Amino acid sequence: MKAQLERYFEFAALGANWRTEILAGATTFITMAYILFVNPSILAETGMPFGAVAAATCLSAAFGSILMGAFARYPIALAPGMGLNAYFTYVVVKGMGISWQVALGAVFFSGIAFLILTMTGLRQKIVEAMPAELYAAVAVGIGIFIAFIGLKNAGIVVANPATMVTLGDLGAPNTILAIGGLILMALLMSWGVRAAMLLGIVGVSATAMLTGVVQWKWQPSYLPQLGDTALQLDLSGALARGLFEIIFVFLFVDLFDNLGTLVAVSKKAGLLDENHRIPRVGRILTTDSLATMFGALTGTSTVVSYIESASGVAAGGRTGVTAIVTGLLFLLALFAVPVVGIIPAAATAPALILVGSLMISHAAEINWHDAESAIPAFLTILIIPLSFSIANGLAFGFIAWTLLKLFRGKASQIGWLVYVLTTLFLIRFIYLGKG
Repeated sequence: MKAQLERYFEFAALGANWRTEILAGATTFITMAYILFVNPSILAETGMPFGAVAAATCLSAAFGSILMGAFARYPIALAPGMGLNAYFTYVVVKGMGISWQVALGAVFFSGIAFLILTMTGLRQKIVEAMPAELYAAVAVGIGIFIAFIGLKNAGIVVANPATMVTLGDLGAPNTILAIGGLILMALLMSWGVRAAMLLGIVGVSATAMLTGVVQWKWQPSYLPQLGDTALQLDLSGALARGLFEIIFVFLFVDLFDNLGTLVAVSKKAGLLDENHRIPRVGRILTTDSLATMFGALTGTSTVVSYIESASGVAAGGRTGVTAIVTGLLFLLALFAVPVVGIIPAAATAPALILVGSLMISHAAEINWHDAESAIPAFLTILIIPLSFSIANGLAFGFIAWTLLKLFRGKASQIGWLVYVLTTLFLIRFIYLGKG
C-alpha cells in the first residue's frame, strides 16, 4: 500500500519522502491557521454566527486541501479567501443590503461557473495563455507580497498617514518575538534543517505563552453550531436579484488570484513542465470550483488556493501528501481550536518573510535587458504588493505586455485569448474602479 501511494504521488520523480511531506503539511497549516479566526470575524459582521462560520471555515479548508492533494496531487492548500471575504461582507452584504444567505447563493453560482469554464477547457486555456515572461514576475511579486504581509503582521512595518508605511515599534513584545523567530528560522535554514519554519513557529508560540504575550483560553468545538449556516444559502434569492455583477467579481478575482498562486507555488516547487506550463491544471481548477461550492453550502465565502502553501513548499513539500496533511489538520482544528488559537502572528510572520525571500530568486529568470519583457514583469512585481492584490498585478502585467507588443508591430505574437483577457482587465478597472 505504501509503495502504491508513493508511485501515485510520484515520490521518486519529485525526490519526496513521508517525513518531509508531513512536516511540510504541518508548516502550511500553522502558517495559514489564522484564517480560522480572521474569516469568522469578518463574516460575522454580516450577522452570520461566528461559531458556525468557524466550523464552515475548518470544513471547507479540509475538503479543498484534501481534494487538492488526493485528486490534483499538488502541495497547495485551500481555504476561504482573504479579500473575497471582505468583498462579501462590506460590499455585497453591508454595502448593497443583500442578505448573507443570498450572498452565499451568489458564491455557489460562481463555483458552478468555475466548474463549467473548467469542463469546457476555457480556464485551462486562460492559464496557458499567460505570457511566459510573467510567470517569474508573478512568483517574485507574490514573494514580496508575502514578505510584506509578514513584516506587517510582525509590527516591523506599520501604516503612516504621511509616508503610507514606516518602521514600527521594534521594542513591542510581539515585534521582539517576531524578530527573534526570524533570526531562529534563518539560522536553522542556513544549517539545512528542513523543519526550520515549523520549529521556529512552535518555538515562538511557546515563548509567547511563557512570557504571557499570548493568553490561553478554553474554547469548545464550534462543530455543533454549524447548522446555523450550513445549507442556509438562498439560491432563488440570488437568481431573483440578478446578481451577475457580484458573481462576476467572485469569479474574476478568484480566477486570477488562483492563477498567481498556482504559478508561484508550482514554480517554487519545480513542478512546471519544460514548456513552463502547469501539469494537471484541469484537476487543480476543478478542485477549486468544487471547494467554492462546498464552502457556500457549509456557510462561508469563496474558497481559494492559499499562497501560504509556499511555506510548506519551502519546507520541502512536493506532492499532494503535503496538502492532505494540511487538510487533516484543519479537520482536527474543529476539535482543537484552543490549541490552534495560541499561535500568535509573531510566530507565523517570520515564516512569511522567509518564504518571500526564497521566492525572489525567480527575478533572475526575467530578461531585464528587453523592455518588452522587463516592463510588464516590473509592473506585475510592483503592483501585487502595493495594491495587496495578485489579480491587480496580473492585470497590469497583461495590459502592459499586450500594448507593448501592439505598438511594436508584433500583434501576430499575441493570441486571441490574450486580447480577450486584456480587454476584460481594462473593463474591470473601468467598471469596478479598483480591485
